[in-house]
Order: sequence, then C-alpha cells, then structure tokens
Amino acid sequence: MRVLISGGGIAGPATAFWLHRAGAQVTVVERAPASRPGGHAVDVRGVARGVVERMGIREAIRAHQVDERGWAMVSARGRRLAGMPADLFGGEGIVAEIEIARGDLARVLHDATAADVDWRFGDKITELTPAGDVAFASGRRERYDVVIGADGVRSGVRQLVFGPHGEFVQPLGAYQAYFTVPDPGDLDNWFEMYNAPGGRVAGIRPERGGTAKASLTFRTKNAIGRLDKKGQIAILQEKFRNVGWRVPDLLRAMPDAPDFYFDEISKVKVDTWARGRAVLIGDAGYCGTPLAGMGTSMGLVGAYVLAGELAAAKTPEEAFAAYQREMADYVAEGTQLPPGGVEMFAPNGRLMIRMRAMSMRMMGAWPMKGLLEKQFSKAESITLKDYGQLRKQMSNG
Repeated sequence: MRVLISGGGIAGPATAFWLHRAGAQVTVVERAPASRPGGHAVDVRGVARGVVERMGIREAIRAHQVDERGWAMVSARGRRLAGMPADLFGGEGIVAEIEIARGDLARVLHDATAADVDWRFGDKITELTPAGDVAFASGRRERYDVVIGADGVRSGVRQLVFGPHGEFVQPLGAYQAYFTVPDPGDLDNWFEMYNAPGGRVAGIRPERGGTAKASLTFRTKNAIGRLDKKGQIAILQEKFRNVGWRVPDLLRAMPDAPDFYFDEISKVKVDTWARGRAVLIGDAGYCGTPLAGMGTSMGLVGAYVLAGELAAAKTPEEAFAAYQREMADYVAEGTQLPPGGVEMFAPNGRLMIRMRAMSMRMMGAWPMKGLLEKQFSKAESITLKDYGQLRKQMSNG
C-alpha cells in the first residue's frame, strides 16, 4: 500500500509511524523547508497518553516536557485571582500532566519516522484526482492508494478534494497570537493569564531554556483580511496599547520574536472525513480550537485508529468508514468548547471578568468541579482497539 501524507506536524508523522509498522510504503510531504521549531505548548491527554506509550516515545517526550505547575488568572497588578494546580483533575486540567512545545513534539515524531518514511520538505500537493493521482508543486507526479490530509485548519488536501475552506471552517470572532519572549523570572512554573475589558486576554507560560511563550487574544466583530507580519503586529499593538499587567513588555518583545504566529480562532467540522482515496485527520477534519484543548490528543489517537483500520480492511473505503465510526463520538466530545466558549474566555465587560474569576475560584468545589470533571474527562471518551494482529495481515496482503 502506497500512502501519501500531507503535513509534517503532529497527526501526519504519527500516522506515518503506525502505517510503516503496518507494512505500508509511506511518504510525508511538508511545505516547510524543515520541521518547524518552537510553537505554543500542546498537551497529550487521556487515551492519547496510551498511544505515545505504545509508540515507545514517552521517554523522548519526557526529555522535552515543559515544567508547568498550574494555571492562574491574575489581576492587572499580578495578584492571583484564581488558580488550577496541574494535578487538580488528575493531570487533565487546563495545564495537563504532559505539556510540550509543539515544535519539540513534531521533532520527536519526525525522529521516530525519519529512517523508515520518505520525508519531502519544501513541497506540497497541487492536484489530486479521485483515483489517487497526485501532482506536486515541484513538478513530480505519482499515484497513491491513499492520500491523507494532516495539514491543519486550512488543509490543502481538504480544499482540493472537499471544497472551499468556508464550507468547513467556522470563525468564532476572535484572533490569537503566540510568540517567544524572555523568561521574566517570576512565573514560578505557572501559566498566568490576564483578562482586560473589551474581550482581550494576555497570557505567559514557562518554557525550557530561559524563554517563555506569550499569547495575545482579542475578540472582534470584523474579520481581518490577509496581512503580513508587520500588519498583524500593528493590529495587536493597537488592540493592546492601553492594557496593563505584563502586556507592555510583551508588546516590546513581540516584533523581534523569531516564531511570531497570528491567526483567527476557528472550528473545523467536516461531516464525512473521506472522499475517494483521500481522508482527513486531525485539525484538517476536526478542530475544536485551542479552547477545547484536545487538538493534539485527537490527532495522535486518530493516527492510531486510521492506521489500524487501514491495516484491517480489504479496501481503503472500508477502512475510512470504520475510522469514522470509531472516532465519531470521541471527536464530538473533543471539539466541544468549554462552557461559555469564546465569550467566557474573553469577556467584554468588567462584571463578566469578575464573574469568570469567581467561577474559576470555585473549580475545586461542587457544582463547578463536577462540570469541569465532565469537560476534562472527554479525553478518555474512546476505547482503543488492539490492532497488533492486523499489522501482519496488512504486510502479507
């Protein structure tokens, strides 16, 4: 079986890992010139922890983990208004037991597949037929039995096969930026977040190696068109110019950040994840936004399930249908936003900000604790099959 995977982030190389184990000939195409370093912290939750254990990469992840002790909502003067220690919900809270920079996790997955998978950086798919004929930007043309879109919210595979982004990507009226700043030295291994009136949120969380990751989020009723980095920075400077707390320092550091990232907060919903020989995985097919907190875990679990079903099935179409059945309830849970959604995460008024702080202070008590336990337990809402015997069937097939 010849498989092409578009996307070298998390879901793509994880799927490549399992498909190689199943006996497939796998190619990963990634438009970036190399694995992207840095990026915001991501977490591995619930069942996904079992997946990385089965992959044998838990120790490699441990070597790159970020030491985060919890999450705190703070005032303009830095006083802690509410907090959630990392162990409050068994390591499944806002800060999870396994926190790692996205780029570090991508590198671990790349290293786990580099010797066995054909990696092609600096290229992308430009044409894809229902029969699996693929044209690349480099001019290469090839045919594959299966093409997997693991290329994120604005998936090129999805656009080529399923239709325009607007049919599947739902903007939530907010934008978010991430960038690296010097470690201020007083975080004490906690992720701090500050809410300012006008639907603005600033955050800073510890990293490894003397740096921290800043985030700036704001709500808006008006969509922002495509802008270059200079234009994006200008908007953020204008939106946050009167905000206190640590924000002035973050704004000063922002233009020089080597990994500045800015994008709209959007959900992705695709009713059926496969069409012809193409199938979607991770954010390309199901994304609940960073607020849902399950993107990385769903990508890792989806990789295991999709590869397992391809190993077991007689045809790709049969495997795609089984993959959808196995993942449907888990994805439905994992893409749900927390109570209140964007409006509660970034309230407009001071009263709602105070109410948010009050509700956060009650996280460890009933009824708030019960609501949050339900929210965080969604990471366990799938029982993984054991596809061990199916690997032999595929390689013999």
